[in-house]
Amino acid sequence: MSKAGALDLASGVGGKIDKNEVLSAVDQYEKYHVFYGGEEEERKANYSDMVNKYYDLVTSFYEFGWGESFHFAPRWKGESLRESIKRHEHFLALQLGLKPGQKVLDVGCGIGGPLREISKFSSTSVTGLNNNEYQISRGKELNRITGVDKTCNFVKADFMKMPFPDNSFDAVYAIEATCHAPDAHGCYKEIHRVLKPGQCFAAYEWCMTDSFDPNNQEHQKLKAEIEIGDGLPDIRLTGKCLEALKQAGFEVIWEKDLAADSPVPWYLPLDTSHFSLSSFRLTTVGRFITRNMVKTLEYVGLAPKGSQRVQSFLEQAAEGLVGGGKKEIFTPMYFFLARKPLSDNL
Repeated sequence: MSKAGALDLASGVGGKIDKNEVLSAVDQYEKYHVFYGGEEEERKANYSDMVNKYYDLVTSFYEFGWGESFHFAPRWKGESLRESIKRHEHFLALQLGLKPGQKVLDVGCGIGGPLREISKFSSTSVTGLNNNEYQISRGKELNRITGVDKTCNFVKADFMKMPFPDNSFDAVYAIEATCHAPDAHGCYKEIHRVLKPGQCFAAYEWCMTDSFDPNNQEHQKLKAEIEIGDGLPDIRLTGKCLEALKQAGFEVIWEKDLAADSPVPWYLPLDTSHFSLSSFRLTTVGRFITRNMVKTLEYVGLAPKGSQRVQSFLEQAAEGLVGGGKKEIFTPMYFFLARKPLSDNL
């Protein structure tokens, strides 16, 4: 996992946004969301700008607090967070049946933590697709440090309009990334197009579960907290993802909410009532230290103005995620394995 320190966090806030414009970018980002009067349709229409601003603002916080792989994982008792994250990535590679030398696409790859792990685990060549310039530059540097820069690469593009020919990849996966798509069907249709016939697409999706009640105000509040804190235009129900997959032309091999059987709750690292040395920066004490460190760094000018605001909406997201997890109305790991038919009759 990443060993990003305080100065890495400070210098990274805002990504490619000019440091003098970070506060303005925070204002613009927040206005997309319900708590600030934003509407779902506006978020969907401007999803590219919203998601780009989000990842410019939060990537250094993610790396500082979580590591290089920005995702959750089901966890066994006695297993560390780091071990569970790696196992979750290996599980995806095994479900796809990856073989040495295959050409694989990671849709919405972040800074490439899973990409590097899956490439090393399966001896495949992985292309990371990402529309955020800062994350790609960070990912390239980490690829070089890790030594996978000869087999893995990044492409800057929107996953709703991929710059690849039809039937380009032997396998495609997405880890907690296509939830940023304004339209699941459109995103899955593009994935279907670039995947070779007979090959598979696997993903972990962020979803509201069947327990979510849209008429329950507390449920709606938790959903809104997750959306603002995680750069989401909307959070789909699991059934909507399944429906979109089939409409895009995929055969669904199997699907399941992997959070349901996790011996250790997936949200435990974010739960302030839990203390852990291995994920200390996420605990109540760790967050308090980080909050005051960011406040100090911003005050002395080492972190741009607006950094504390970013820290604040990330903590709001954590509360929403823990609340949604405890009530079982939200899951970050609705898994599916889907196959593109050998003959496409669509």
